[in-house]
Amino acid sequence: MPQQPQRATASPRGPFARPLRVAALVAGLALLPLATACGAGTDAKSARDEDASRLTATPAAGVVAPPKVEVIAGLLGCEPAIRTDADELREGTCRSAKANYLITTFPEERFKLTWLDSASIYGGTYLVGPRWVVSGRPELLEPARDKVGGDIQQLRGTNGATPEPS
Repeated sequence: MPQQPQRATASPRGPFARPLRVAALVAGLALLPLATACGAGTDAKSARDEDASRLTATPAAGVVAPPKVEVIAGLLGCEPAIRTDADELREGTCRSAKANYLITTFPEERFKLTWLDSASIYGGTYLVGPRWVVSGRPELLEPARDKVGGDIQQLRGTNGATPEPS
């Protein structure tokens, strides 16, 4: 059977047509999230009003304090005096006219969990955040929580007594 000669067909769009289509598709897909993120009817003023109402509806400490003794002390309104600066923890006392706190920060969450496990032997009430713990009189921890965030935890002592932090 004789083979039919193949005709050389030149693409009517030229040799760069396919790469251009691919580039256009990629560019379109890249711009799609930007185009859909802009919603109709929202302007800067309404966005600010929405943010303001969200902030007033949440407690003052919508964001939890970072694990730095100095930052937490500043939020509590006192100057820290660092008394322990070790690899596993950093601890400072924080004294003001209204309250005394002991602020302990940790480089990793596992060190905080070990510390809390050890403190559970003695009991007490603590304000606990990510990689930090604040000790103080229980009645002062709720106002402190409004400033730095975290959760108040009551630890039970194994000996039956629950001494207050000094």
